[in-house]
Amino acid sequence: METRGRTVLFLVLGLLVFSATFQDCSAAFNPFNWRKQTRSDAASSSTKHGTQNRLSSVVFPVRGNVYPDGLYYVTLFIGQPPKPYFLDIDTGSDLTWLQCDAPCVRCSKVPHPLYRPKNNLVFCQDPICASLHHPGNYRCDRPTDQCDYDIEYADSGSSLGVLLKDEFPLRLTNGSLIKPHLVFGCGYDQEFSSESVSPTDGVLGLGTGKSSFISQFQDQGLSRNVFGHCFSGRGGGFLFFGDDLVPSSGVVWTPMSKDYSSKHYSPGPAELLLGGHSTGVEGLKTVFDSGSSYTYLNNRAYHALISSMKGDLARKPLKEVPDETLPVCWKGPKPFKSISDIKKYFKPLVLRFSNGKNALMEIQPESYLIISPYGNACLGILNGAEVGLRDSNLIGDTFLRDKMLIYDNEKQQLGWMPTDCNRIPKSGTDLF
Repeated sequence: METRGRTVLFLVLGLLVFSATFQDCSAAFNPFNWRKQTRSDAASSSTKHGTQNRLSSVVFPVRGNVYPDGLYYVTLFIGQPPKPYFLDIDTGSDLTWLQCDAPCVRCSKVPHPLYRPKNNLVFCQDPICASLHHPGNYRCDRPTDQCDYDIEYADSGSSLGVLLKDEFPLRLTNGSLIKPHLVFGCGYDQEFSSESVSPTDGVLGLGTGKSSFISQFQDQGLSRNVFGHCFSGRGGGFLFFGDDLVPSSGVVWTPMSKDYSSKHYSPGPAELLLGGHSTGVEGLKTVFDSGSSYTYLNNRAYHALISSMKGDLARKPLKEVPDETLPVCWKGPKPFKSISDIKKYFKPLVLRFSNGKNALMEIQPESYLIISPYGNACLGILNGAEVGLRDSNLIGDTFLRDKMLIYDNEKQQLGWMPTDCNRIPKSGTDLF
């Protein structure tokens, strides 16, 4: 999203949609009806694949980085003729949306011309519309009423818009070209927590809900409800829909936990280790959130980690220094020029998830640290209490880099393994 990753303590925080609200369906859309929006009929002109052996996958090259860009994003082509749009990859929210000229009330400057609707509204009778509303707040007085959305994010940013349906041409790994019609949001009124210039045109929502693109792919018989991403620490990587690229071995799997959140991808409670030793932090309620540039720990866990790290670094030639880049930074004997320069000073972190028979996720220093413009080593882990996350712990991009993360909604499990994310595969056999 347009405000993410550009400030230290007020990131978009993975678009968790803790306070997401969706407005009632209402009258037909017109340029002067700012608070009214709709959804098109659920019927899609895209071809449905009815047999399992026709299911395939699609691979998207990824751009961006944790620092200085503050996000990872893909290019999707939309409409006829197809036009490119940059979308921020967000596993912490469901709805895909882009800034839209409907006309626009408040929009930031974006990389491409604003999307313009072409009488492609989604009606409120569409099941996806109902899925975006709390049952007590959902109204659809007439089947042809439009469906509004109003999302508020954890950083106080928001998007208000109308739901549309349009064509998304895609090349599958089996070589075929498909043109599914997918539901997305046309955001014509945004509030931004920081900058008014956006590196992307909108958000690619990959959460667990029915409006998520991966759910729509499954509903149209295009792929299984499985997706994954691989973000390179050097920038870039790839995203895939479908299970063709899921390795048959070497993946650490853990069940998705529903105890904490049924709307987000949670691997369940975790223990935090530093260099193989406990930090005293156990039972962390965690959520995987690719929309968060950094990882956020609750107040107790954050301070316990900082204390453990300071103790471990006490006899090393590093000095904690103020740096506007991030809250905690260390200066070395001479300015650091690359991540490889700092590996010898810092130890790996490990998250041990009890749900997956003590499944371990190892995070190397080159993932959780960044080099600031001043040559300091800065910690890409922040205190979630300072941005209103309370007891929540977001596993953001600083922990997810240089791994393939797999979200298997069909088997209700999450998986990961170290991977060279700079190699963009054409099929599963191209990975290894």
